[in-house]
Amino acid sequence: MHSHDNIDWDAHLHRLREADELTAPETAELVTALLRPNDRTVLEIGSGAGGTAAAFAAALAGSGGDVIVVDTAPELLSAAADRAGAVADGVAVHPVRADAASDELVEAVVRSGAPAQADLVFAAFVVHHLPDQLAGLRRLAELVRPGGRLAIVEFGLQTKVLPDDVGPGGPGLEGRLIAAREQWFRQMRGEMTGSARLPVGWGRALAEAGLTDVRSWSYLVDRPAPLDEIGRSAVLRRLHLLRRHAEEFLDPADLEALDQLLDETGEHYVGNRDDVFYLTANTVHVGAKESRGSSA
Repeated sequence: MHSHDNIDWDAHLHRLREADELTAPETAELVTALLRPNDRTVLEIGSGAGGTAAAFAAALAGSGGDVIVVDTAPELLSAAADRAGAVADGVAVHPVRADAASDELVEAVVRSGAPAQADLVFAAFVVHHLPDQLAGLRRLAELVRPGGRLAIVEFGLQTKVLPDDVGPGGPGLEGRLIAAREQWFRQMRGEMTGSARLPVGWGRALAEAGLTDVRSWSYLVDRPAPLDEIGRSAVLRRLHLLRRHAEEFLDPADLEALDQLLDETGEHYVGNRDDVFYLTANTVHVGAKESRGSSA
């Protein structure tokens, strides 16, 4: 099933599972940082392959509670619910097929039998895919109970995986690949039905969505060279993504250089190199919903 960005997310299940494996330590730390002692209900928008939902379920297992996973892609939703359910001792897992860009979102959660609002609503790398991102944040805020919080994760710094000079092509290849992908992303957003610009930062956007006490922090995913098999796989996924998204915006010489890096039979194949790495920074933005009866 294709989403607003025309991506068939079900087709990416294997890739998302590998990404969960790569970032499992950081995900566990993030879950610990976000959950408060009295939180019992977590609602995740854009469940992916279920790595984060499983981490939330495991963290709640001692006290009990509910984990609600929401996605538009049926295979991803099923996989996420199964993965969270496998570790959810004493925790109820509720899969909800719904679209975060639809005004039917809240109703879909209620229809599923899940709690209508959560102590923590969590969305990682989801909101930037929505046509109207501010409207999406306001919709997610409706799912937060009074006194609860909405947390989103978005890109902080661009992912880097290559040394500056990889041999094929000229130095600085990765920077040009990233620039080409940025062109693709702007074009993709411009072609979305109902696309609206968000000319403010994420923290300001959370405040405009009605949340208070907004704060942000970043964390690294740092896997230096030489990489293990999981890390090498992540580098290959990243380069294939860049090729797919940036192809029409790349100079032919850079495209040829990238193809040499992805050629399993070639001397420059990334999978055989010991100098590639994986480094990125993601930023967490959290806002609170005022408790009923509190002063404005």
